[in-house]
Amino acid sequence: MKVSRESLLLYAVTDRSWLNGRTLRSQVEEALDGGATFLQLREKNLDDAHFLEEARELQALCRERGVPFIVNDNVDVALAMGADGIHVGQHDMEAGDVRRLLGPDRILGVSAQTVEQALLAQERGADYLGVGAVFPTGSKDDADDVSFEELRAICEAVTIPVVAIGGISLSNVKKLAGSGICGIAVISAIFAQKDIRLAAEQLRKETEEMLEKKR
Repeated sequence: MKVSRESLLLYAVTDRSWLNGRTLRSQVEEALDGGATFLQLREKNLDDAHFLEEARELQALCRERGVPFIVNDNVDVALAMGADGIHVGQHDMEAGDVRRLLGPDRILGVSAQTVEQALLAQERGADYLGVGAVFPTGSKDDADDVSFEELRAICEAVTIPVVAIGGISLSNVKKLAGSGICGIAVISAIFAQKDIRLAAEQLRKETEEMLEKKR
């Protein structure tokens, strides 16, 4: 599976800290029902056996809806369960090494904060970039701030799609108009909300409107 710009419109990243007694499966199902177009499973504390079990369950959900499913950081799990791809950060395995392990047909996403990092990731085989944090965020303590100007410069420098991530919410997504991104990646803006389906629906609508504004 290769990634399309359209599939990156509303990119949902899971976070089990918002479960509040619910299952991740039920939350993901609601996010997909609300219009999430891409799903990344992000698990920092699960052992590989439980991670693998969860990944297979969520991928089956995504496949039913034709939504790409990728794993954050864990190449072993992604390969073992045949995920559509993987996303790696600047401090994870080097993009070129990941591409060699994945082969040419799976999706490789790479985090970038500068034009230099973005160009290198593209050269090493990335299919898309996640750029941020574009707004202050509590989800990643080590996320560097990326200005609107830097975000736009990255979008202009590369030919692969770019999604913005970090602190994006219903109230600020329109501020990204004209940056050149093809979508947004969010965690708490979907999964920390009481009505996840509605949150995804509203975010998708706002993002579509933002992208329709003159670039």
